[in-house]
Amino acid sequence: MATYRAIDTVCQAVVDLLRDSSSPAMFNQDLDFRVYTTSDFAQHMTAGVSLFLYRVFVNGVYRTPPGRAVPGEPARGSQLPVDLHFLLIPWSKDPSTQHVLTGWMMRTLEDLPILPSGLLNRRTPGVFRPDETVEVVVGDIDDEELFRLWELIGPNAYRLSIPYVARDVRIESEVEDGAGALVQERVVEFARQVSP
Repeated sequence: MATYRAIDTVCQAVVDLLRDSSSPAMFNQDLDFRVYTTSDFAQHMTAGVSLFLYRVFVNGVYRTPPGRAVPGEPARGSQLPVDLHFLLIPWSKDPSTQHVLTGWMMRTLEDLPILPSGLLNRRTPGVFRPDETVEVVVGDIDDEELFRLWELIGPNAYRLSIPYVARDVRIESEVEDGAGALVQERVVEFARQVSP
């Protein structure tokens, strides 16, 4: 269970994983790896890969998992499980290099789909617990939704982009559960109902 910084941390970890897996010799140039917002598309990078987070959904499978209960620590409220939907966009002036980048980044994430806590906590320590991981899988977005998304980014902005999902990122509550003291005595009372 991660802190509220989990969404940013996962996005940065995916970018770091791709950066760590590349070398200038692979593509005969230095590549840039960044998380993008819509304003970054106006003056995009020359060569590299950007990650654009376009949707955060509450995971329907684990709607309200119970909070953490660790002996000696206060109980926490329920977890918030979310799925992070993002596009990975390869950038290059040369279409051939863009296609090679696409194959490389997809193969890299297929080979390394589990982000360990060491990578997740690299930029901001303590967001994820040491035993936590996040799985990144190829996402699904229909053509109409994809083209509508690119239209919102800007006119004639469409670029080759591959959807991915970071699944079941569990954000832990910072609110301590208001459980009372242990039960000392049980009292049961019965009432007799009088019929009219």
